[in-house]
Amino acid sequence: MPKEFTSLADRAYELLEQKIISLQLKPGQVYSETELSELIELGRTPMREALLRLAKERLVQMIPRRGVLISDIDLKQHIGLLETRKALDTLIVMRAAGRVSRQQRDRLKECSAEMMRAAEDKDVSAFRRIDDEVDLVLGAASKSVFAVDAVKHLYAHCKRFWSYYHDHLDLAHSARQHSKLLLAVAGGDEEGARNAVVDIIDGQIAFTRKALDL
Repeated sequence: MPKEFTSLADRAYELLEQKIISLQLKPGQVYSETELSELIELGRTPMREALLRLAKERLVQMIPRRGVLISDIDLKQHIGLLETRKALDTLIVMRAAGRVSRQQRDRLKECSAEMMRAAEDKDVSAFRRIDDEVDLVLGAASKSVFAVDAVKHLYAHCKRFWSYYHDHLDLAHSARQHSKLLLAVAGGDEEGARNAVVDIIDGQIAFTRKALDL
């Protein structure tokens, strides 16, 4: 596949994924390929390649002669997703704690402080930007490429979930939990990192069960 085409397909994927995560493309809605192509301002060929990837990740469904269905947020399935993510995230953060470089350690400490400030300012957008970077730093530090590849699309589902329920997010509590995780990894504390990420995911599972009644 030519490099230029791959680049356009990757760009189309990034744009569509972001619009799904942000709920600009609404769960349960059907869009035509023409609408989506115009929305991201890219041709239909790279867009279709992107849609095939998104379909494999269960974020969209291709419906013949109708268009593209943006998958609903299924709370019961989301619990299973989080249980899978817990296993992968546990592996990633423990490996990261054991392999973190000095530069990564310093950046994780900075991210911890930045998350706490974002929570104090009630700046959800800043918190999410930092969280996105944290995922990248932890993944790189872990050197666990298969686990990182396996968990990537699960993060997209989780981010969309939190976009939908952001009004119920306790940002200060989330910041404290993440700070504990980041400082454990930065300190090379594998067991502390494992316990911190389990606390985070278990809290998300508990919230998802609660969301069934919201």
